[in-house]
Amino acid sequence: MTERKIRNMEEFAEVSGISRPTVSKYFHDPESVRKSTRTRIESALERYDFRPNIFAVNQNRKLTKTVGIIVPYLADPYFSELVRKLERLVIEAGYWPILFSAHGKQTLENNALETLKSLRPAGALIAPLGRQSDLPTIRRFADDVPTVVFDSNLVVGEAFVGSDNFHNVGIIVDYLCRTGEPPCFFEMPPVNPNANKRRAAYIKSMERLGHEPMVIYADGPDWEFEKIGMEQGMRLISQRGFPSDTVLCSNDRLAIGLLAAAYEKGLRVGHGQGCAIRIAGHDDHPWSRFTCPALTTVSQDTKTMAERSVKILFGMIESGERPPERRETLLEGTLVLRASA
Repeated sequence: MTERKIRNMEEFAEVSGISRPTVSKYFHDPESVRKSTRTRIESALERYDFRPNIFAVNQNRKLTKTVGIIVPYLADPYFSELVRKLERLVIEAGYWPILFSAHGKQTLENNALETLKSLRPAGALIAPLGRQSDLPTIRRFADDVPTVVFDSNLVVGEAFVGSDNFHNVGIIVDYLCRTGEPPCFFEMPPVNPNANKRRAAYIKSMERLGHEPMVIYADGPDWEFEKIGMEQGMRLISQRGFPSDTVLCSNDRLAIGLLAAAYEKGLRVGHGQGCAIRIAGHDDHPWSRFTCPALTTVSQDTKTMAERSVKILFGMIESGERPPERRETLLEGTLVLRASA
């Protein structure tokens, strides 16, 4: 490696003895140049330790005025609501959103990334699957396309905007412990990092308050949370498997299934005389206010999540610059008290 610092592709083309258009062509697609030329370029890259500014390269590619949005499961009303907000903000900024759903599958998430990249988007807003994601594939995508990750904090892209799970779970555990029997935690299959963080937050909050954590795992098919909540809830109610008459569910969709299970088993849900079980959730799912009884939960600030994500992304698009380090923004939710707890 030489001591000379190469600042841009013009200087790299000069020291490597290869034309600027050929160097640019290589960085867009290494296979598009002859093997002998590719070897010379790669030798020069190693010698001068030069790496192009991919964001600046993209700015020179006459990118389309499109922004990709990828979510793990569009049938989930929580993501539908987030996407609705993101789409409006992108359109108001003068760009056109292109939406993809991974439908809970790694192959479909990878296909969405590949298809989106081929469309040369100005940027991307991605809520990754999480534990099922192909991390190297997402990282390669984010190397080429300005990317903001939202909801699920997979460490890729230049920024993350999501909820502060430790704050949110803490405030609802505090409330449930103050107003009745300390809650057990009814959790779904951990399809993304949020599930694990909410479990950890519940355990930490219970221990802080001097109570023994009680975690009940609900097994079942990924993303079918209402079905899991109902089927596993009915089984647990029949077997007296809940160690508390207060149940905090890891998300509202699981809680909605548990509400249905309690109805089927003839249990009155709520806080007060004649009630057999209290049920609470997390997210403030768009339908949680319409359940019977209405669901106590913690709302996620999806409005601010969408606004911050879009603002950060368009800051990168307009400047053409990569931030010096990855930024994380955690938003505090609000306790929403309803009849179920």
